[in-house]
Amino acid sequence: MSNPTDTQSIILSRAAARPGNLALPLPDRLHGAAAKSVVGKMMSRGWLEEVDANLRRGEPLWRETGDGQGTTLIATEAGLAAIGIDPVAAGAVARARKAKVEQGATFEVPPTSGRTGTKQAQVIALLQRAEGATVAEIVEVTSWRAHTVRGMISGALKKKLGLPITAEKVEGRGTVYRIDLVAIPSTN
Repeated sequence: MSNPTDTQSIILSRAAARPGNLALPLPDRLHGAAAKSVVGKMMSRGWLEEVDANLRRGEPLWRETGDGQGTTLIATEAGLAAIGIDPVAAGAVARARKAKVEQGATFEVPPTSGRTGTKQAQVIALLQRAEGATVAEIVEVTSWRAHTVRGMISGALKKKLGLPITAEKVEGRGTVYRIDLVAIPSTN
């Protein structure tokens, strides 16, 4: 089995964090023929599946089938396994997220990196903590320089993976970064 590309990993990671493992909406920069190509490859590998969209729940449409009906895309168990996410855990997280977001609470998202134990995964774990993390704390864990940490947060995590990172000045600690789990869009 081949490894997913960065774009495919983003699509699958976002799907794992959504109720029902919905793969839509796709990343902002992906549309038109490029979107069809990426989705087609993912479907041929069994990572995405086209299912009837529940328009009453407002599920986004991938393709219209006529008579006001359409299909949407969901990540399959094989797709979640391709990025290292246990499908059972992802389903449980999606259900917990749906219930807790309705109550205004936070939840933990599954890993967004295809590989566990990487420095990116360590940074995400630090940012998911309730107390968040400062650049200095991340430097201590990763042995990176401060500019590399800031670049990782703004580039890889915010822009590439689409994680909602917040920054807050905390007296005695400095700027604390967190993943704002309530801000992750819901498609229910």
